[in-house]
Amino acid sequence: MKFAGLVLTLFFSIYALFSTNLYAAKKYNYQLKAVEIAENIYFFEGTREDFSVKNGGNIVNTAFVITEKGVIVIDSGISRRYGEQQRAAIAKITDKPIIGVYLTHHHPDHFLGNQAYMDTKIYAFPETKKSINVEGENFRTNMYRMVGDWMRDTIIVLPTDILTEQKITIGKHVFEFLSLPGHTSSDLAIFEHTSGVLFTGDLVFHQRSPTTPHANIDQWQKSLATLKKLPFKLLIPGHGPISKDSGAIDQTSDYLNWLVNTLKSAAQNGFDMTEVMRTKIPQRFEAMALVREELMRSVTHLYPALENAYLEPVNH
Repeated sequence: MKFAGLVLTLFFSIYALFSTNLYAAKKYNYQLKAVEIAENIYFFEGTREDFSVKNGGNIVNTAFVITEKGVIVIDSGISRRYGEQQRAAIAKITDKPIIGVYLTHHHPDHFLGNQAYMDTKIYAFPETKKSINVEGENFRTNMYRMVGDWMRDTIIVLPTDILTEQKITIGKHVFEFLSLPGHTSSDLAIFEHTSGVLFTGDLVFHQRSPTTPHANIDQWQKSLATLKKLPFKLLIPGHGPISKDSGAIDQTSDYLNWLVNTLKSAAQNGFDMTEVMRTKIPQRFEAMALVREELMRSVTHLYPALENAYLEPVNH
């Protein structure tokens, strides 16, 4: 009887563990769907939302290109779970090996899935790698606070290889790697010449308000002007739907121009931060996701420096 009791105890322990793992697998499923937008080029579209437990941080667009020599992945997503599920989704489409992961910049939703690609090369510009090394752990901790157990077991995995501006040919695909800072101190855009597909990372937001925690708006506008000159046919932004023309670039540039002029005018007129946060949103931006939320965040990021620039010195 004791033996039978031990067997039952073991059975129920294994069953409980299996059930828990099955529940977790179902609960923490990003339901990634690879959409083919050009021959052998796919992307995963994130939601146009803030980070939350409900979406698991899946607010980012990531992509991959299948070449004759293997698969190029563009950004690894928000977590270990995302990276693993991204890789599994790729494996359903092709059995070719992953030959490189390219990170567009150091914000957490673009690199925290690196853990799933520790058996391959992970490329980034030098400043991006440096920023991940400096800020990565804080990002990881903050993401855990915002999206909870979706982040479980995620660790920081640094890029393994330094990227430089260059044009390379892999099979029939010609990739041009462009260093275009502005959204952060180091941003990568990738133009695939053969198909005409442009991957912009967060240099371009489409129907979703841009984020500005590390932004240099003047540099950003110059980078957008450079992107607009490229002969692309399809544009995959860092957030929001794909674009078949320069409309997404124009929208991002227009919003940034309005944002800067609004903040400068407010500083010159002595408005405090809470007043600026209540600024009326122009009608052309009202349909953009999170426009009020991102305005409020941008005020906290950018307004203090402008206030200091326009404050009159106090004479004693």
